[in-house]
Amino acid sequence: MKHWILVLLLVAAAAAAGWFAWHKWGGSRIKPATYRTVRVERGDVIQIVRATGTVQPVKLVQVGTQVNGKVLKLNADFNSRVKAGDVVAQIDPAVYQANLSQAEANLTHSHASVDEARANLLKASNDLGRASALAKRDLLSQSDLDTSVDNAAAAEAQLKVAQAQVQMNAAALELAQANLSYTTIASPVDGTVVSRNVDEGQTVVASMSAQTIFTIATDLRTVLISASVPEADVGPVRAGQKVTFNVDAYPTAFTGSVNQVRIAASTVQNVVTYPVMVCAANPGEKLFPGMTANISCIIAERTNVLRVANAALRFKPEKRKTADKPGAAPTDDRAKASGRQPKLHILLPDGALRAIPVIVGITDGTWTEVSGEGLTEGTDVVTGVLEGEAKVEVVNPFLPAPASASRPSRPRM
Repeated sequence: MKHWILVLLLVAAAAAAGWFAWHKWGGSRIKPATYRTVRVERGDVIQIVRATGTVQPVKLVQVGTQVNGKVLKLNADFNSRVKAGDVVAQIDPAVYQANLSQAEANLTHSHASVDEARANLLKASNDLGRASALAKRDLLSQSDLDTSVDNAAAAEAQLKVAQAQVQMNAAALELAQANLSYTTIASPVDGTVVSRNVDEGQTVVASMSAQTIFTIATDLRTVLISASVPEADVGPVRAGQKVTFNVDAYPTAFTGSVNQVRIAASTVQNVVTYPVMVCAANPGEKLFPGMTANISCIIAERTNVLRVANAALRFKPEKRKTADKPGAAPTDDRAKASGRQPKLHILLPDGALRAIPVIVGITDGTWTEVSGEGLTEGTDVVTGVLEGEAKVEVVNPFLPAPASASRPSRPRM
């Protein structure tokens, strides 16, 4: 009986010693948090709006044909430089030359008809004069006099018809001349041929609209970039703002300025965009129509201002409760600050965080202009907590310690 009592006392003593050691050396504890920090520095902040656009000529002219026929000759090709008035294509004029000859003959015939009508009118007028003289002497019946009057009126009307026919045939002649002139196609502008849509010997047909033969771009030393800017970003974009852009063909950047913000919205997959036209110089005509340009429109720019990495403004301390001693009240190391004003957090020597309200200016997506009381160049501000820190650990003194960890010393009995 005494043996069992001794065993129970030893077990109770061991349990008490274990409970004491666990609470003193291996209980719940938390490592001090280690933070990532960056420095507030002076520098430039440039706020930009980015978009993608297409290089276009300032003016693109489509040269087409208004008549039908076979293309006899092409005097221009891709990349050809042409002047206004240069003949670039020739349509077979045979049919239109025949129409012109017919119109000329019809006009000549109508002029002859006018002469004939005048002669008939003169004869009818003379007959009427003689009939009137005879009727006054009662030498002509009234019916014969009426016939002479009617003949004179008919001759006068016939003359008017012949004169109207002359005008109609003259208009037909002008139309035939115009159609014949359309068989010779000239460039309306100075520029460069961007595309050619027909070949020599091909028959072109102009039905409801002119068929395009050439597309000519005017002076390519200046180009336009049509960029699609989302509705969320288009608000601050204004004409005259500086723009930088690049294309895949060249490593260097090009510069230009906003020429126009158009209000003709388009919607693609529920995204509303607005066309922004950028005018840019094209030195050496390096930029070709159709190239894709990635533009950066400079909305605002600040030089030599206090700036901080955006990560510092996004940092918010997590609520952390600690219980280093049994029965101790939990503590909260979240910065005591109210309101929605942006804040930066400074790490104090004792490991606590102090929040500094700041006024933010423009941002370029990486840096943000800031100002605030107590904020100076070189101040270290917190951007985040290092991974694996500030976590609660529970260590059981009765379990074997890992090889990389040190075992807590056991109390001496």
